[in-house]
Amino acid sequence: MARLNLLEETRFEKLPVTVYPDKQTASVKVAERIARLIQRKQEAGEQAVLGLATGATPVGVYEELVRLHQEEGLSFQNVVTFNLDEYYPMLPDAPQSYVTFMNENLFDHIDIKRENIHIPDGTLAPEEVAAFCLNYERQIEEVGGLDLQILGIGRTGHVGFNEPGSAPNSGTRLVTLDDLTRRDASRDFGGKENVPTKAITMGIGTIFKAREIVLMAWSGKKAPIIKKAVEGEVSGEVPATYLQLADNVEFVLDADAASELTRFDTPWLVKDCVWDEMLIKKAVIWLSNTLCKPILKLTEEDYNNNGMAQLATERGPAYNINIQIFNKLQHTITGWPGGKPGADDSQRPERALPAKKRVIVFSPHPDDDVISMGGTFIRLIDQGHDVHVAYQTSGNTAVWDDDVLRYMEFAIDLENSLGRDSSELQTVYDNMREFIEQKQPNQVDTQEIRNVKSYIRKSEAIAGARYAGLPDSHIHFQALPFYESGKTSKYPVTDADIELTMELLQEVKPQQVFVAGDFADPNGTHIVCFNIIAESLRRLKQTEEWVKDCWVWMYRGAWHEFKPYEIEMAVPLSPLEVIRKRNAIFKHQSQKDTPVFPGDDSREFWVRAEQRNRETALQYDNLGLADYEAMEAFVRWHF
Repeated sequence: MARLNLLEETRFEKLPVTVYPDKQTASVKVAERIARLIQRKQEAGEQAVLGLATGATPVGVYEELVRLHQEEGLSFQNVVTFNLDEYYPMLPDAPQSYVTFMNENLFDHIDIKRENIHIPDGTLAPEEVAAFCLNYERQIEEVGGLDLQILGIGRTGHVGFNEPGSAPNSGTRLVTLDDLTRRDASRDFGGKENVPTKAITMGIGTIFKAREIVLMAWSGKKAPIIKKAVEGEVSGEVPATYLQLADNVEFVLDADAASELTRFDTPWLVKDCVWDEMLIKKAVIWLSNTLCKPILKLTEEDYNNNGMAQLATERGPAYNINIQIFNKLQHTITGWPGGKPGADDSQRPERALPAKKRVIVFSPHPDDDVISMGGTFIRLIDQGHDVHVAYQTSGNTAVWDDDVLRYMEFAIDLENSLGRDSSELQTVYDNMREFIEQKQPNQVDTQEIRNVKSYIRKSEAIAGARYAGLPDSHIHFQALPFYESGKTSKYPVTDADIELTMELLQEVKPQQVFVAGDFADPNGTHIVCFNIIAESLRRLKQTEEWVKDCWVWMYRGAWHEFKPYEIEMAVPLSPLEVIRKRNAIFKHQSQKDTPVFPGDDSREFWVRAEQRNRETALQYDNLGLADYEAMEAFVRWHF
């Protein structure tokens, strides 16, 4: 019976999928599978032939393999490896090369024989590439083929660098990279313009010959493409769908990457559900959107015809469910994000008391406050709350070099206009200019350049916060140490980051804290900053009484928005408030037009913020609630 239930639950899935709660657990499981293969081959006196991948996805697997070697004696003496791909052209000692990646993450830490390592050569002359690719295939065949191929998946659906349009029988070859793939790699290269346009990759046909194939994916960013790869039709537009035709393939996912698969996203379509309040809310909103009908117009027939008969039977009649969910959504809407004084707060998202709250808005970068919750930020100040803003990082990696020279030229001219000696500044400027002219992609800036970039972002943040109505004394710049590596990859978080945060929290003793819950941030800074705040509050909760009365609200907006069923507080914005928010964002001139790290959204920050806020309001309108100009959304975090 359990097997029948599983088949019903996974009937939309066209290949085997295993889901683990997090990427750490999943990575360990994949590493254990590789280790068992290596040990079986050792016992049989044979070589284990592995196809290896690069990128963020397999890093945890390699960490566990290194641990197994160093702590449990796993030997790689009998292992032969073939990497999937390499950028072209690419020097093997370049920081972005896959040779460097594999050495740093695996090969330098295990006992593998160097002659058993094979990685496509990014230094070949163009006329040599075709012969190299044929020989790469021949080398795989000569060792008996790949025993196990591990894969990641790109957001284009590529495996290896087999971009959309790749043929299912393709072999190792030179390919042109999709624009989205290059954008995703831009952080490693200091900008998309520095990412190679081509790569050498194993073909899909080569991958298919492996006796086992394991594709791994982590995080919600991969969820949409995973759904297409697992549940979609086989298509060259999504090369990973070809894996549906493979004989021995498994997708290994964390819960976030699996979140859009039917059995997790809309489980009522494949099985009987345990209907808790959140699932009911999600299902009713889904039904309303699917049928393009306001919630209060959904009928018993609508429920029965769309997989929700069980809900109507157990919790119905349908109209009662509609009323319940409509009321829940209605109660999330408030024009009083700090609570409404003198009002019944039993059906409101925030407490009425104290009437004037102490508030900290934590902003990971110096512009997340106004981009993501600028309207609410301004309203909290307008309604008389004691609001502070804390900019957690300097944001200095996200400023163009041209801006540094422009500000330095301004400083020199100012010194001269005041009749002061600007020769020292001129020398610093000349050194900066020389460095920038010779700067390599992703090279760490000099300390002077990094300082100027920090000052640029600091001055912009002050201007934005002042425009919102904050006094200077309530504007805090933490410059958390973890961020100050000068590179896109940051230092590990230490107690110093947490202690700085605890000090500010203890100084203000807020009743309300707003934090960035937008973990799709492509730079990874948001989740790190969130975890620092979370740990700080947990520690303070052990000794400080005021923490028990502190509510934490998560905001999004720069990259994604909360889904309607998740939203616990929706703050409507008037047309005038939308303009005020836009003006606050405009104070961040270095982030205007094209920012250094735009992610996969080419719109300016103010445009995407306004459109997301308008989309949230439209979603409420489509569900049958009031039609507002825009809405900012929040979810409460309990600690």
